Amino acid sequence: RALLRRQRPLGIRSMSSNTDELIVRRHSGESEGIVELSINRPKARNALGKNLVGMMESAISEIKFDKTARAVIIRSENPGMFCAGADLKERSQMSPEEVGPFVAKLRGLVSSIADLPMPVIAAIDGAALGGGLEMALACDMRVASDSAKMGLVETKLAIIPGAGGTQRLPRIVGPAKAKELMYTAKVLEGKEAVSIGLVNRSVPQNEAGDSAVIEAISLAKEIIPNGPVGVKMAKAAIDKGLEVPLESGLAFEQACYAQVIPTEDRLEGLAAFREKRKPVYKGE
Repeated sequence: RALLRRQRPLGIRSMSSNTDELIVRRHSGESEGIVELSINRPKARNALGKNLVGMMESAISEIKFDKTARAVIIRSENPGMFCAGADLKERSQMSPEEVGPFVAKLRGLVSSIADLPMPVIAAIDGAALGGGLEMALACDMRVASDSAKMGLVETKLAIIPGAGGTQRLPRIVGPAKAKELMYTAKVLEGKEAVSIGLVNRSVPQNEAGDSAVIEAISLAKEIIPNGPVGVKMAKAAIDKGLEVPLESGLAFEQACYAQVIPTEDRLEGLAAFREKRKPVYKGE
């Protein structure tokens, strides 16, 4: 715990105990608007068990309607790991009748991450395998350390990804590459993941084991000065447009643009440009 306290930057307040499986932190000061969801199950390599999934569902439900949250970072509280996927020890104790509902709940959690209106960044400082990578795929952007290991390895267990991996990975890296990765259960490291577009940035790992977290915070800081309504509408237009033909996507864009026209932030942006100062956006 002392190590965690040393690593915690100034201007961040924790909403949870260090013993919780999920720690929620809200930044203040120059990084106000950033919310961290930090997974804290080191003995289980941050595997997704029933309790953790429930805690994440509750936190995401709260953040979804929080107008002060401008960027979300999903990370590990513990250096050198991200999420090892579903908790297979817990699952081995489930009856066949329990497995289906739990996978459905996990799929719902991953979809709720994708449905957050603000940008979500996965900070991958270690293994992101199976459901762990599926959770990262639901984020808007992924930042990884060079040594991080990522893969949808379910076929090794004679199953398939069940939390959206078969759908999201092809949309990110293309169907042929996604098929190769899933059929072979290949595990990639950071630099190769960047080369195929699986992650946005790859950075050398540091001694503390949190280089991806640091880079994710830096990326979030590039986002939060911009108009939050504009950023949310850009996300909505992109996400919805990708699922439909171009003509329909352009209609989505028009609808999203219409929602930014009556905002105070749009007027603030114009005034700041005219007065040659930095805009102060309120998300209104």
